[in-house]
Amino acid sequence: MSASDTDAKCPGNPERRYFLEKATGAVAGAGVAAAAWPFISSMNPAADVLSKATVEVDLSHMKRGELKTVEWQGKPVFVLYRTSEQIDAMRASMGSKIDPQPDEERVLRPEWLVVIGLCTHLGCVPTRKPEGWFCPCHGSRYDNSGRVLRGPAPHNLHLLPYQFLADDRLLLGKAKEGA
Repeated sequence: MSASDTDAKCPGNPERRYFLEKATGAVAGAGVAAAAWPFISSMNPAADVLSKATVEVDLSHMKRGELKTVEWQGKPVFVLYRTSEQIDAMRASMGSKIDPQPDEERVLRPEWLVVIGLCTHLGCVPTRKPEGWFCPCHGSRYDNSGRVLRGPAPHNLHLLPYQFLADDRLLLGKAKEGA
C-alpha cells in the first residue's frame, strides 16, 4: 500500500497531517535533547576544579631574591621576587639555544617571575639554586627567568595566565583583559 493509496482511502486534512509530522519531529527532538543533556553537562568542569581555576597570592611578606611556591590547578607555581642583579643578568641573555626567549616576554613586571614549577622534560619539580633551578630527575637546568639552559628539557618552564591585583597581590589563572 503506497502513500497515494492511503490518501485516496483517507483523504483527511493535509494541513493536519503536516502539523502532526512537525509536532512528532519536535517531540522526538526534545526527547533526544533531554536524553543527551546529562552526557553534555558531564563535560563541564567539576566544582572542585572551578574553585582552583584562580588563586590569589599575597606577595606582601616576600623579600628580594625569595621564592614562594603555591598550588594552582594541582600544579606547583614558582613566584620569584627577583633582585636587580638577577633582572640585569636575565635581560643580558636569551637563555640558551634550546628555547631562546627574551626575559621581557616571560614577565609582566621585571622583578616578578611567575612560572609553572614542573620540568618540561618529564614533569619533575625542579629545586631552587642561586643561579636558577635544577631538575633532580634528569639534570635539566633553568635560569632565573625559567629558561632551559641545558639537559633533556625541550622547553622553558611554562608560563601561566596571571595579573597583578595590586602591587602586593597576584591572581593566578586569569590574564588581565586586553593583555
